[in-house]
Amino acid sequence: MLFDMDGVLVDSTPAVERVWTKWALDHGFEPAEVVRAAHGRPSITTVREYLPKADHEAENRLIERWEIEDLEGVIALPGATELLNALPADRWAIVTSCTRALGEVRLGAAGLPRPVVLVTSSDIKNGKPAPDPYLKAAEFLGLAASDCVVVEDAPAGIRAGKSAGARVIGVSTIAGCDELRASGADWVLENCAAIRLVPPDDGAGKLRLELTLAAPCK
Repeated sequence: MLFDMDGVLVDSTPAVERVWTKWALDHGFEPAEVVRAAHGRPSITTVREYLPKADHEAENRLIERWEIEDLEGVIALPGATELLNALPADRWAIVTSCTRALGEVRLGAAGLPRPVVLVTSSDIKNGKPAPDPYLKAAEFLGLAASDCVVVEDAPAGIRAGKSAGARVIGVSTIAGCDELRASGADWVLENCAAIRLVPPDDGAGKLRLELTLAAPCK
């Protein structure tokens, strides 16, 4: 299983909104629009789009510092801790669009177990919605992406998982069922509490999941 972090395992939405709202206001942009654009993608991608002539690396370092310093309300989302603790350590990874430094800080703030494989924007050239992050995570686990299930909340991340060849569970943290399905989600759930690991019965050692679909999405 390949998990996005923010919005899937960690509730960092208030912090993300505070940081990007401040950045947008500092540069004269509409905050709500910038927040929507920033979600689920590497922050430098958003910086490049809004400030094509700026020092992108400097702006990105500033945003990273603000996000690392703002941990108020950063907690684990329902079911995340229980699901990660139930999974074998070599059968799951976290694939996030934030930097490694920020990812590690947020995992610590939320009290989540550290993965053996953590792929961040610091580790790849092409971020979500490109398939590269999920392809790299699957490779690190010694698996084909087509043998993995991605769990995502953002349309960009869902498209990344589908492009990699994985099946994708969408969780309706920030987007509705229609948007998640239009992006390619195979199933839509409310959160990780709707995913239950059940013992394999085929002798092949494959993970078996029982999913409870989000009520409005059935």
